[in-house]
Amino acid sequence: MSIEVEAVGSSSAFGRLLGLEIHQVGQGEAVLGLSMHDGLRNLHGKLHGGALFSLIDTAMGQASHSLGDGSPNSVTLECKVNYIRPVTDGELRCRAWVVHGGRRTQVLEAEVHQGDKLIAKAQATFACL
Repeated sequence: MSIEVEAVGSSSAFGRLLGLEIHQVGQGEAVLGLSMHDGLRNLHGKLHGGALFSLIDTAMGQASHSLGDGSPNSVTLECKVNYIRPVTDGELRCRAWVVHGGRRTQVLEAEVHQGDKLIAKAQATFACL
């Protein structure tokens, strides 16, 4: 079962600036989307790694927060991202999930896909507030 976007609210002001879209959140999982646009390009014309990281971190945050009462209840301690292939255009979809939901820390993983192609894979530790 998932919580609809309206129930969890929209992304942060920064997320809206990037164009992040929250598709699904619930039970320790989240799915977010990002449409490539010129404002997200690096000097080489590809998706900037910081924009991709923001998509991943936001999806993980939404997955983490879905285990609580829906309010922000955790923060990123560390995150490691493997950037697998560059993106020049199109739609990205990030799925994040809680691997371990402890009282003090959580471990999360995420994958970003463009269609059936894996773009990035990440693992993070969050501190529970």
